Amino acid sequence: MSALFTVSRSVMATRAIAPKVNTSSFLNLARLYSSGKFPPHTVIHMPALSPTMTQGNIQSWAKKVGDELAPGEPIAEIETDKASMDFEFQEEGYLAKILMDAGSKEVPVGQPIAVYVEDASEVSAFENFTAADAGEAPQGAAPAESEAPKKEEESKSAKESPAAASTSSSAASKQAPTDRIFASPLAKTIALEKGISLKGVKGSGPHGRITAKDIEGLESKPAAAATTPAAAPAPGATYEDIPITSMRKTIASRLLQSTQQSPSYIIQSQISVSKLLKLRASLNSTAEDRYKLSINDLLIKAIARTCVRVPEVNSAWLGEQGVIRQYKNVDVSVAVATPTGLITPIVFNAESKGLADISNQVKDLGKRAKIGKLAPEEFQGGTICISNLGMNNAVTAFTSIINPPQSAILAIGTTEKKAVPSEVNEQGFVFDDVITITGTFDHRVIDGALGGEWMKELKRIVENPLELLI
Repeated sequence: MSALFTVSRSVMATRAIAPKVNTSSFLNLARLYSSGKFPPHTVIHMPALSPTMTQGNIQSWAKKVGDELAPGEPIAEIETDKASMDFEFQEEGYLAKILMDAGSKEVPVGQPIAVYVEDASEVSAFENFTAADAGEAPQGAAPAESEAPKKEEESKSAKESPAAASTSSSAASKQAPTDRIFASPLAKTIALEKGISLKGVKGSGPHGRITAKDIEGLESKPAAAATTPAAAPAPGATYEDIPITSMRKTIASRLLQSTQQSPSYIIQSQISVSKLLKLRASLNSTAEDRYKLSINDLLIKAIARTCVRVPEVNSAWLGEQGVIRQYKNVDVSVAVATPTGLITPIVFNAESKGLADISNQVKDLGKRAKIGKLAPEEFQGGTICISNLGMNNAVTAFTSIINPPQSAILAIGTTEKKAVPSEVNEQGFVFDDVITITGTFDHRVIDGALGGEWMKELKRIVENPLELLI
């Protein structure tokens, strides 16, 4: 007898490198008893570290074969679609076998990655242990592009059934409507890019699931046939091919989804920030080391206050559920540029936070975002977004792409000096500090008049900033 039973246990708590993370999915551990070939052991599977994770890259192992494992110690660092995270082991034992080496990419959730035993003397018995010995066919990380579609399909299946794949597959086949299209995320993305309808496509995956391989050879619809083939480099040209990271793939996929599915429009407003700058200087002068307010901190509070006054904008389009979800709390996503790409950590309940709390939280989130130490719950979600390029004096105004399923994003330009009419100045004008704020709104949720009302209220609050202290 090989595996007498499989047990899913929450024994591997995941966390970003600095903070601990409480997630709904943990490493699956399959306890296997001796079959005569190997002593009793436990197989560790690739965990789902976030609700959207279907695969991950193993960046490094903190332990090597034979090392003792103690509760609370990190054993590996894994790159998800948004961040690099390590996770801590919560049992005592010894690492007996590493099934997926450091550098392995696109490892599906649920795939065996390591083995541990409770007795150090049994480690040597696992020198030739393979994924097949774990009771599963070896899948391996994708070493080449030709295997990537398969990985996407397998990772989707693993995500749906982290504890018992056969049970999930059976339930899915019973519950699935006959007219529903089943396709892997990669297949949907490719079909969207090529303009291919998935209706009528015969899937080769489990239970007829459409995989990327099924549609790669299909021709796009005439309306989308204007796709330009990749340009060949000019003779003698020098170039460097930069690998696309998991984070960059996610950014590309989500923003493509936004531009193709969200009928958006923009509203631009020039807003005086002279009073806001004076308020900021006054508050900072007495803050000592407790806080240091930025213009962005004040704008986050102003956006939250505006969403309270015009709550319809603080909403999300949930078309599949047939509803527009209007949120009671205002969770402001703050765009942060990192070495690996854009990420949007969240200031939760910004409408009820004070300026000092917002300022300190934004600084902490931004610092940890740049070094990949955010926990998933710190950047997944949000009800409205702010993107600020005001620190770049060359950017007077710009537009941003909505972060779905949110319905609005605000783009903040740099501060400019502009002459405005004045009845008290003998020259007839004074110079005012002005910023240009550009709002991008999803027309499915926010009609133009409502978007204009929201921008008008934001302008009123920013130009009368003492209201932010109430």
